[in-house]
Amino acid sequence: MAARAERDAAKGEWDMADPAAVGEVGESFAVPIERGKIREFARATYSANPDYLDRSDAPVPPTFLTTIFFWADGQADPWPRVRLDQQRGLHAEQEYEFFGPPPRAGQRLTGRSRIVDVYQKQGRRGGTMTFAVMETDFTDETGRLVARARLTGVEAAAPAKAEVRS
Repeated sequence: MAARAERDAAKGEWDMADPAAVGEVGESFAVPIERGKIREFARATYSANPDYLDRSDAPVPPTFLTTIFFWADGQADPWPRVRLDQQRGLHAEQEYEFFGPPPRAGQRLTGRSRIVDVYQKQGRRGGTMTFAVMETDFTDETGRLVARARLTGVEAAAPAKAEVRS
């Protein structure tokens, strides 16, 4: 992945996001899994699953780890180093991978995010799109990998500049 970013950067093809961000790692951050927050998240997503609403040891809903954005700030968040233009940016994809049972209320996870790829593709309607991928690993109190979140952002090509006529 990093090799592709280096190759494209060497060709001078980057006029958008910064491929040098590949490999950037944020500081570790604590993610307390609170029962009340699980219940609030379940209600906000219209879940009627009693496991999320009624259990004192409630498991997290599959997309609950999206709430990391409330915990990972400052030096914990490497995403700003990609420098995508937010005027032309989109949240393209979010993926979660669990390596066993989902985390439960009362656990305290540690998260750590890293930029794993920056690449370009030609858009179907013309113009180059730049994609950036960030992965966040979540480990439990023993250091075991519990889950991985993968976020993909995309920046659309800048609009063509109008020709200046004299």
